[in-house]
Amino acid sequence: MDRLTYAEVGATQHRPLPEGYRHLHYRTFLGDVPFEEAGEAIMSFAMHAASEHVDTSTPRAAVGTTVISLIGVRPFRLRVPCQITWITEEHDRVGFGYGTLPGHLVRGEESFEVVRDGDGVWFVVTAFSKAASWWVVALGPVRPLMQHAYARIRARALRHVLRAKGGVPY
Repeated sequence: MDRLTYAEVGATQHRPLPEGYRHLHYRTFLGDVPFEEAGEAIMSFAMHAASEHVDTSTPRAAVGTTVISLIGVRPFRLRVPCQITWITEEHDRVGFGYGTLPGHLVRGEESFEVVRDGDGVWFVVTAFSKAASWWVVALGPVRPLMQHAYARIRARALRHVLRAKGGVPY
């Protein structure tokens, strides 16, 4: 993992998030959905594939897996390379975090987890990032809006995958 473009590897898992970065905390209630199916949708990259073209070096999330997302439409498609830095598969928490590789628009780490508590199942996205190029810096206050929209797109994709399997009632 020496190609990662930031030093604070694993901070989305262990917290606190490092200073000097923009932080994202997104949490949405999925309801009374099958926790195992929601976790597998994340770990198998089905959630990612439901919202964008994604190439992975393994069929299931594992530390060291390379994940390359192609975001947008041709000819304006962006190649967004990451590497999985940690995974968790606990009784009430399943997911992974990945960090940015050279060529990514930002530097930092993002995690995707499903968490089960007494109320039901939650989808949680945690991230820290800073711009890696001048034009991303130029986006200024638009960038946090884009990050929140991206998290919402992921949640919608996860719901879509679960609905297709009959696991989401709405």
